[in-house]
Amino acid sequence: MTRKKVKLAFITNDSARKATFKKRKKGLMKKVSELSTLCGIDACAIIYSPYDNSPEVWPNTMGAQRVLAEFKRMPEMEQSKKMVNQESFIRQRIAKASEQLKKQSKENREKEMTEVMYQCLTGKGLQNLNLGDLNDLGWVLDQNLKEIYKRIEGVKKGASASSSVAAVSSQAAAAPPMEQKPPVVKLGLDQGMQRTQVEWFNDWMNSNTSDQQLGFGHGDEMIMPNFNDNHNASVWPNGFYP
Repeated sequence: MTRKKVKLAFITNDSARKATFKKRKKGLMKKVSELSTLCGIDACAIIYSPYDNSPEVWPNTMGAQRVLAEFKRMPEMEQSKKMVNQESFIRQRIAKASEQLKKQSKENREKEMTEVMYQCLTGKGLQNLNLGDLNDLGWVLDQNLKEIYKRIEGVKKGASASSSVAAVSSQAAAAPPMEQKPPVVKLGLDQGMQRTQVEWFNDWMNSNTSDQQLGFGHGDEMIMPNFNDNHNASVWPNGFYP
């Protein structure tokens, strides 16, 4: 939990100011001790008080003298690099407060001109505005137009991306299905055996071209066997026929 920010102001009450001094002095000594112990550095603290004739020193007089001697051996640029006295500290606080005031004034002016812009949209005139107000109002209008154009570009990019995705999906849906070829059935015969079967069929056809083997006579006459002869009974293939 963070500590409440302390208000830097002179305490007018004497007793409250003295009590606060003792409390802050004790806390400062504790912080210096923790800094020296945890970070492993040489540090000292010398506090002058209107309530005591002699200053209070930490850790002791010899330790403070040793740290001061070491500090004085440093170059002057290094000594004053991060050195802060009361005057410089107050100047830093004033500069920081001035920057915050300038920033807050700019935000307030922007809000004021935004309200004027909305009033103009409702039909209110600009007769009561001076040149500075008009310049600030123009700046606010430019900022709002930039924001509007930025949002329009974002919407266009989103719409183009959505349309491209929809076009790809429609093309994929409208594409004709791929033609499926009937499966090829292989008979298990190699090329040499197939050639042998073809040659055998051709030989059989050539050998049956004679009239006697085909059972045909000359012309369109057909030679039929004589079923009256007894010796021709053997033409039947089996005994089921008389």
